[in-house]
Amino acid sequence: MTSLRLMRLQIQLCEEIDMEMKEKIAILEDYIMKRCLWQFHSRAWDRETQNAGILGITKQLLCGEDVDLSSPAQRCFWVDAVFLYDGFRTKFQWINDMSVDEIKEMMDGLKERIDYLTIHGSLNEELTVKLY
Repeated sequence: MTSLRLMRLQIQLCEEIDMEMKEKIAILEDYIMKRCLWQFHSRAWDRETQNAGILGITKQLLCGEDVDLSSPAQRCFWVDAVFLYDGFRTKFQWINDMSVDEIKEMMDGLKERIDYLTIHGSLNEELTVKLY
């Protein structure tokens, strides 16, 4: 196999992996959008904190990592994260077959997507009102 042909094959494989990961992220995004009210905080900074907390702890749970529950905020995020963890593991069996690295990549992509939808790409102008 020529090096150019091998390189094309590797690029094609990476594109397929990326598309598969994007599809998984879209499925999880849809699940959150339909079932989770925490995404609708009224201020951008609240949404950023909540997204990072809940999705970060969900990632830790999916990866089998210990979770710091030392603060009231962490415990609050943990409650929503457990709901996501249980839902993801039950409804999407393919998560159970993913490696820790794949789960981390997927959850990082999911957080980016949720941040975009609920904060950076939102048309809700109230998110940026400083006196709110």
